[in-house]
Amino acid sequence: MIVRDKLYIGGTWTRPSDPGLQLDILSPHDGSLLGSAAQAAPADIDAAVAAARRAFDQGPWPHTSPEERRAIVRRYDELRAARSDEVAAAISAENGSAGWFTKAGQPFLTRQVAAYLKAAEEFGWEEVVEPSDPTVAFDTVVRREAIGVVAAVIPWNSPFSAATAKLVPALLAGNTVVLKVSPENSLSMMLLADLWHEAGLPEGVLSVLPADRETSEYLVAHPDVDKISFTGSTRAGRRIASIAGSHLKRVGLELGGKSAALILDDADLDAAVQGLRFGALGNNGEACILQTRILAPRSRYGEVVAAVKDMVESLKVGDPSAPDTFIGPMIRRDQQQRVIDYINTGLQEGARLVTGGPQIPEGLEKGNYVTPTVFADVDNSMRIAQEEIFGPVLAVIAYEDEDDAVRIANDSEYGLSGGVWTSNPERALAVARRLRTGTVTVNGSPISFDGPFGGYKASGIGREYGAVGLTGYVEHKSITRNRQVVHP
Repeated sequence: MIVRDKLYIGGTWTRPSDPGLQLDILSPHDGSLLGSAAQAAPADIDAAVAAARRAFDQGPWPHTSPEERRAIVRRYDELRAARSDEVAAAISAENGSAGWFTKAGQPFLTRQVAAYLKAAEEFGWEEVVEPSDPTVAFDTVVRREAIGVVAAVIPWNSPFSAATAKLVPALLAGNTVVLKVSPENSLSMMLLADLWHEAGLPEGVLSVLPADRETSEYLVAHPDVDKISFTGSTRAGRRIASIAGSHLKRVGLELGGKSAALILDDADLDAAVQGLRFGALGNNGEACILQTRILAPRSRYGEVVAAVKDMVESLKVGDPSAPDTFIGPMIRRDQQQRVIDYINTGLQEGARLVTGGPQIPEGLEKGNYVTPTVFADVDNSMRIAQEEIFGPVLAVIAYEDEDDAVRIANDSEYGLSGGVWTSNPERALAVARRLRTGTVTVNGSPISFDGPFGGYKASGIGREYGAVGLTGYVEHKSITRNRQVVHP
């Protein structure tokens, strides 16, 4: 059992202000005790923000060279990669994520960091812009400077990836950061703090605090926080946006999704359905980018439904540490019940149950397990097609033609992700251009860390990853100067 009884505040392991908030971390697989960890209270937030404020206003970090900051970020990723098996195991134990998923995610973390490092190396931290009017006697120095103290708030479902998406660009730009993590991830996120500490961040630059929602709100409303970066539910994002607006804080929001996979009539069905094992059911279905609405041409509808049914029934559900497990448990009992409630809602709405159902898988009653479920004859207006379920539940929706498929895909309050499956690359690109969503993958291609990631509509504000993601952590300053030398 792992016991973490201190908080990482400004680069120092510190006793929490309220030791009574020590939280037991339970296994989603069988409810056994994994360990316990200190939780932050508002007084700890005050201490972390004060440390970050001092480090930004008086410390060296914002004034270090971009090269020095890149070296520390690179060192962090080397340390993390050297302990990748430990990181993967920690996430699986806490989250219930299957081992294949957490292990496969480790090289993706390296790619994520590498894309930010490349962007930072090529970034125009300070540039001279010549006037558009040649008769003007001045030019403009454009500087991109750190914003200040960043409050980064991340969810539980993919904690290292979400933390990387925020910490790396914020630190590369010279900001100081208070990272608020979910209580469920207390143990793995303390490991994250260990790695950043070993990488050599100066005093005050980073705090890592597990805390509940009320304490999280206290952080984002803190008067000494300059920017909020949040990943989580759309409901929570709306609340954070209102707080940011009232304080005129900079804000970035990566929120929910209900993405569609468009299987076009010329698609390789076997490839599409096998690709959707990962694209629709990865991380136990607990991921915002998953394509859980499967749009199938009416001419091939029965064929698609049968293929999806066979694929889902072939997946092993069970202990996330077992090498042949594809789908593990939901992270908490209330999340398990939420998913089961949605399955019952689908039945009540009149969708046809193809496989699965609300019953807990046999022999797994001690854990937070859900039976992977597929619905057919789904109307896009149904709740199971419109609301983010965050579990292994798929809805197969029929469409008449390509225009109808695009219409259905766009008929959502969300716009985070999506996919197109076709044997025609030009057709894929044409359809992708019509989708009102921030990211589109073609024939199962992975999301690029070099391009921007984020959502349209209720899926968020702003973008992460690559150069665009780095831009979200800087202020732009213009300095105009007379190019003629004036002698006294």
